[in-house]
Amino acid sequence: MAVSTSTPKVPEYIFAEKIGSGSFADVYKAFKKGKTREVAAIKCVLKSNLSKTALDNLISEIKILKELKHEHIVEMKDFIWDDRFIYIIMEYCSGGDLSNFVKSRRRLSETVCQRFLQQLASALKYMREKKVSHFDLKPSNILLTSRNNPVLKIGDFGLAQHMPEDDTNCTIKGSPLYMAPEIVLKRQYDAKVDIWSVGVILYECLFGKAPYSSKTMDELIEKIKKDKPIDVPYGTNISQECRNLLQSCLERDVSKRIDFERFFSHSFVDLEHKPCPENMTKATDLLTMAVNFDECQEYEQAFRHYCQALQYLVPILHVESNASKRVVLRRKISEYLNRTEDLKKIINNESDALKNIKIPTIQMRESVGYAEYRGNREELLRMTATTPQIHSAIEIAASGELYTREGNYAIAFEKYQLALGKLLELLQSEPKGRRKDLLREEVTRWMSQAEFLKEVLNKDSPQASVSEEIFVEGDDKNCSIQ
Repeated sequence: MAVSTSTPKVPEYIFAEKIGSGSFADVYKAFKKGKTREVAAIKCVLKSNLSKTALDNLISEIKILKELKHEHIVEMKDFIWDDRFIYIIMEYCSGGDLSNFVKSRRRLSETVCQRFLQQLASALKYMREKKVSHFDLKPSNILLTSRNNPVLKIGDFGLAQHMPEDDTNCTIKGSPLYMAPEIVLKRQYDAKVDIWSVGVILYECLFGKAPYSSKTMDELIEKIKKDKPIDVPYGTNISQECRNLLQSCLERDVSKRIDFERFFSHSFVDLEHKPCPENMTKATDLLTMAVNFDECQEYEQAFRHYCQALQYLVPILHVESNASKRVVLRRKISEYLNRTEDLKKIINNESDALKNIKIPTIQMRESVGYAEYRGNREELLRMTATTPQIHSAIEIAASGELYTREGNYAIAFEKYQLALGKLLELLQSEPKGRRKDLLREEVTRWMSQAEFLKEVLNKDSPQASVSEEIFVEGDDKNCSIQ
């Protein structure tokens, strides 16, 4: 039977462009009729294309999606059918998928990877509570709510199933590049295959390609068959926490691979500090106490409470959708970070009171846009020493960083604009190689910094109090450094 190429129709929706397609379905962006014009993604499955296995997978997907309601899982709003199609009406995610996001940036910073991983882990923990395993976790099945301030959502549950704790399976499921070795080698496997897939996704986000990336399927299978540990690329600058989790997830021996309980409690995943209303309240309370201790010159207690508050506060910054509030919160976090550094100098670094405190790190400063640079700048400067145009543009952008740290945002923004105008043009004609990769990293980071400065400069009242803009509780005195 010939497949019809006509656009499907759902009475309550107006179809727009096609945003995806697969073996059995096409996905369209659509608008709900009426005043709200709510946007949705509609998966249209042509019945005549469905084999029995595909139909079983579709039924399983619908059943599971009806049960799963979580902020990091794509929501199914409804499903209907007509003579030709089955329609699954889903939440629309305008940022595309994680695969394209990584490709557009070559690779992501550890800070961004940690934030995405935390969101992914939160969804997996919820799925574990529902005894659901996905079996096809990969970047193309993870959607982003937007491009500028993205939040992850797991999608495509076509291979997911309810799986009791001790259940094992022998059926090949998933995408080979992201499959755990025990699936590809046709051994029995259990829900821990999702942990392996998470490790592959983290690896790809960090380094720009999956650990078993291959040109052919035969080459891929050969790599998987080799009983060889997956190594972190030589010379990679990642934290010990990140390295430990990556190696624990990508352990070929299932008995040695990290289990879900240890994964969810791992310090790099850090689910304890995931953004939520309860953690905003904790941050507010801790800051109030920190400021009070500070005023009373009880510096060790103040230091302790600032550090604890920042662990809750920084992740909240990255999910704040209101640009105005985000600018204010970013400023306040920077103030608190500066104060913790001042207090650290005041009190004895060897004090017993400090030994078990997680002190704000360089990564935390990077995540709010106020970090001293740490990376491959010196190497890039050496490689561009004979190319004056690139060399001078890099120095101009670096001066923008200095002006940013000094609070001269207007001058900093001008420096970034001038440097990026030159570098983006030069990047187009730069030949492939290490120098181009390093230059692209710098340009991407400076573009992000320029976007932040643009937010700051466009804000009408940048000195608005955090208590008015952000915190539910507390007054100006309790939310300002005295």
